[in-house]
Amino acid sequence: MLYPMSPKVVELKRKLESFMDRHIYPNEERFYREAEELGPWKVYPVVEELKPLARAEGLWNLFLPESGHGAGLTNLEYAPLCEVMGRSHLAPEIFNCSAPDTGNMEVLERYGSEKDKERWLKPLLAGEIRSCFAMTEPAVASSDATNIESSIVRDGDHYVINGRKWYTTNATDPRCRICIFMGKTDPDNPDRHRQQSMILVPMDTPGIEVKRPLPVFGFYGVPDRASEVIFTNVRVPRENMLLGEGRGFEIAQGRLGPGRIHHCMRLIGLAERTLEKMCRRVRSRVAFGKPVSEQTVTQERIAESRIMIEQARLLTLNAAYAMDTVGNKVAKAEIAMIKVAVPNMACQVIDWAIQAHGGGGTSNDFGLTQAYATARLLRLADGPDEVHRNQIARFELKKYSNA
Repeated sequence: MLYPMSPKVVELKRKLESFMDRHIYPNEERFYREAEELGPWKVYPVVEELKPLARAEGLWNLFLPESGHGAGLTNLEYAPLCEVMGRSHLAPEIFNCSAPDTGNMEVLERYGSEKDKERWLKPLLAGEIRSCFAMTEPAVASSDATNIESSIVRDGDHYVINGRKWYTTNATDPRCRICIFMGKTDPDNPDRHRQQSMILVPMDTPGIEVKRPLPVFGFYGVPDRASEVIFTNVRVPRENMLLGEGRGFEIAQGRLGPGRIHHCMRLIGLAERTLEKMCRRVRSRVAFGKPVSEQTVTQERIAESRIMIEQARLLTLNAAYAMDTVGNKVAKAEIAMIKVAVPNMACQVIDWAIQAHGGGGTSNDFGLTQAYATARLLRLADGPDEVHRNQIARFELKKYSNA
């Protein structure tokens, strides 16, 4: 292996896989049923039942690097574990490793005051509450974060917040207690990357209206509790500002780097499981006098899926290694490349699996429609393909600036 696993990671992976076999896979059907029946405004009982079991086995907050609160793993060490958790939509929250809580916890760890950490980080680390991240807006092209129009205006010892956000994951969850809100404190600053700030907004603050849940390809609650939230004259203390006025874009870039690679790690796990489902399905079905697995087109798709998954995994491990050795900022190109390559790979593999399952693949019985919704969403979330491709091209062209 180019990136061998340490004995610590091998043991954690073994424990994770065992937990998945005993508790996650057997409860997936119940999870999807509860999500459908209870909807995005409720807590799903199966999640609350399984979280204490994961914590008791030491499979908790594995994502946190260099921290006394988690396993203290590097990005490279976390990658194979995140891939295992990505095999099921149920798994990440059970291990307290789901978005956007992971990114929000890292922001609070780095930039929150001791008071913030006690009030918000501690219960998030314990899995007692959930959080949301309000950045994307319906009125502007949020692929360019400098377009954000929401306002954060200083008023004495407080800030007054106004804005309309959507795709604010977790806002409909009754356990959601804290929001990290991104808006403009200095809209006239000639440096467009110094106009934005991030501020902590308790979700019970007057003026917050969680207007509606947003379905992702018709799914409410799985794979994402996307929500639209209106902020009208919301007042919060000035000490809720993170890092300082004008530092929001800087925080966002630091926050989204690890989030992007976590999404890619999980998608590789989802693609692996999807390929397994495809192989089992085609071996058990007969069409035109022979097993579907013997049809040449099927074999080509299986082969291409294996090649694409292996390529994506190596690219992701390379990005994780770069983040660990030279830092997230220097590893921007590697992160951008996986953010394009992995969701596109997963979309293709899942699409072939749906085709192999026939009409049943378009139902919810095999988990393929939920998987496709996840993969397709991630071609947009944390920056669309087009933005990342442009960034990669600029990095490449810069090499020839003096040519």
